[in-house]
Amino acid sequence: MKKIFILALTVCSFAACRNANTSSASTTNDTSKNAAVPAADAPVIVFERDIFDFGKIVQGESVQHEFKLKNTGRSPLIISNATATCGCTVPQVPGEPILPGKEGVIKVIFNSEGKMGMQDKVITVTSNASEKVTTVHLVGEVLEKK
Repeated sequence: MKKIFILALTVCSFAACRNANTSSASTTNDTSKNAAVPAADAPVIVFERDIFDFGKIVQGESVQHEFKLKNTGRSPLIISNATATCGCTVPQVPGEPILPGKEGVIKVIFNSEGKMGMQDKVITVTSNASEKVTTVHLVGEVLEKK
């Protein structure tokens, strides 16, 4: 009975692995077939600076920065999401598409409350650009409140 149970568990495991591989392959194929913009015409996101060093601040202070970007591609750039490495950093994306040749900003606010020492806050930007995911960094040092 124990051998039958182990054999059945093994067969189910192999079947599950095979189904996972099949579904991921079909998802990849479906995505490539339904691409809205050919790669040559895709928007291209170029940041003026991808790292902002806010220097030294005292614990509890907030830092605000605008990451300036430009769409150097041939179709409108749509930034669908921006997330940060923790809740202390809040990015705000443009609400409208950025037309080819035009500029936009991603506003970021970092709250240093409860933080100490060197900080590197990574903001991950998701868009319809040729490079779907890009990152920018907010770096600096938080000093102890006296």
